[in-house]
Amino acid sequence: MTSTISQQDVETLKTKVYQAASEGRAISIFAMLWNLERKPIVHQILAHHTEENGQWTTPLLIAARNGHEKVVLVLLSNFNADVEATGTVKFDGYAIKGATPLWCAAGAGHFKIVKLLVEHGANVNHTTVTNSTPLRAACYDGRLDIVKYLVEQKADLTIANKYKNTCLMISCYKGHKEVVRYLLESGAPTDSQAHCGAMAVHFAAECGHLEIVKLLVEFNASMLLNNNGLSPLIVAAECMQVGVVDYLISDPNCTRKNKIDAYELLGASYANDKEHYNIDNAYYYLRKGMAERFVDPDNIINKETLPPVPAYEFHSECRSLQELDAIRNNPNALHMEGLTVRERILGSENHEVTHPIIFRGAVFADSARFDRCIALWLHAMTLRINVRRSISKDLLRFAQVFAQMVHVGNHPDFVSVLDVFHLGTRELEYDMERYQAAKDEQENTLETYMENIHTLMYLLVILTQLKPKDKQYFDLCRATYRFIQQKPRLNNGYTPLHMANANWTIVDDFHVNEVVAFPNGCVSQLLVDCGAEVNVQDKLGETPMHLIVQYRNPIADFENLHTCIMSLIRGGAHIDICNIRGKTALDVATTGVAEVIIRTNSSISLKCLAARVVRQCGIQYKGFIPQALEDFVQLHM
Repeated sequence: MTSTISQQDVETLKTKVYQAASEGRAISIFAMLWNLERKPIVHQILAHHTEENGQWTTPLLIAARNGHEKVVLVLLSNFNADVEATGTVKFDGYAIKGATPLWCAAGAGHFKIVKLLVEHGANVNHTTVTNSTPLRAACYDGRLDIVKYLVEQKADLTIANKYKNTCLMISCYKGHKEVVRYLLESGAPTDSQAHCGAMAVHFAAECGHLEIVKLLVEFNASMLLNNNGLSPLIVAAECMQVGVVDYLISDPNCTRKNKIDAYELLGASYANDKEHYNIDNAYYYLRKGMAERFVDPDNIINKETLPPVPAYEFHSECRSLQELDAIRNNPNALHMEGLTVRERILGSENHEVTHPIIFRGAVFADSARFDRCIALWLHAMTLRINVRRSISKDLLRFAQVFAQMVHVGNHPDFVSVLDVFHLGTRELEYDMERYQAAKDEQENTLETYMENIHTLMYLLVILTQLKPKDKQYFDLCRATYRFIQQKPRLNNGYTPLHMANANWTIVDDFHVNEVVAFPNGCVSQLLVDCGAEVNVQDKLGETPMHLIVQYRNPIADFENLHTCIMSLIRGGAHIDICNIRGKTALDVATTGVAEVIIRTNSSISLKCLAARVVRQCGIQYKGFIPQALEDFVQLHM
């Protein structure tokens, strides 16, 4: 017998059934749904997605994710829940979009639920938004029992995710040896290449999974180069995986040149690695590589060195054992030797080259050798720019160290800070190019773009604190003008001038907040002088003037407040512009101080009064006056 219920009761049941599924209360679900019409009421309840804790799931999805076998059985056997319904679930902090119940169960390691879902018709090859299969989810977690079952149920071993990473690759990367063995025995191809050109053996070598590397070699895995021109041997050396390096070097097919590169890169990496820094190992392997060059007197392999890099103190690589022995007790020379060797072997276009450069620069900064830090970081950032990689983190890193220098009274060189600001301005252009080019990464690209706007504002504050004069100030104005011309905006509609006048503009808390604060009168004045539009409105219709008058520290910071307001007034700010709530700046002012400054230094023009009358009286003006004048009238209420 079935019963009919109201839509309001249906909505209530959606919540109750979901909660019961999430908590594993199978009997409660059965009791709530059994007497209801299967179509459309039960179907509607079970198809409903609930958003909770960053997940967007149906009752079956959340039950499969949480491992509630009896709930899954009840939903499938009695109510024909949709096994292919997709949603968003969270694993290890990542939101997986387009996941099916089977993907959830496989990823969470619930074998019995996996079996139940497959027996009820679940598609073993249904992929998520990123093209991940249930088999891949099981491989990631190393669940051999689930992997075996899915393969027996015709799971496709060759399906790769959006980055062309296969199930074999992820198993090698995570170090699941028995899963790797089973996949290989089941026919998984060893030489498939990811977008980066890496094969399964590259991933195993990178992570130091020696037994898996041996397995892959046993199954005739090729030692091809990835897109950066690196072999698995070189990848292992770069990651300081000594066991893998020794094994691959022992291969009779490994050439002397390959051995030399591997040993030298191994030593160079030890010289400048944050996690595995070991100067003794650095010297040992650099010397081992050098010795290999001269092991055959009739066939000496000399170095092909690069031109000296200024950031590396113009260090030239050692070309003999004697030269290398001469710097054995000179850590700084070994550090520079390491950076030079890495750039030669890996190539300047390899994004891994920059990490040790940044680390070495940070060490210099920690010891107040800011000049060396800045030189190294500028070199690293230039390398990234040359291959069009994002420099967002580099820019923020510079803002942090410049702020640190200002805070301790060791002011950075104005030209260096301005150079970084120039590079940051150009990065905004690249951000927009990336935004247009990669549709599936637009959300992340937009977030990076807004982070870069914040960093550029920090740099402007620092630049004004350096008190530039004459030509320096002229150069700063030109750079600021270029920044403004790009019309940068945050997602709430804030322009740089809004940010300069807003008390709640975000400031990074690693050294930056020691010298940077908003509102900032100097930056506000600079932006106005360089052509920033003072009457521009954000998404709430508020102008920079609306923001500065809400500053809640007007007495202690009176000079700053006064400078901000006066810069806007002198720039032509209209104090009668209304936000979307119909409020002017004076209407939203939180203190009498700001109101006094405005009333003392400004007045409403006849043009503004006329515009207000036109709006208030409902006079038709669109199409009868020039567009610029239409826009002006539109600002007033």
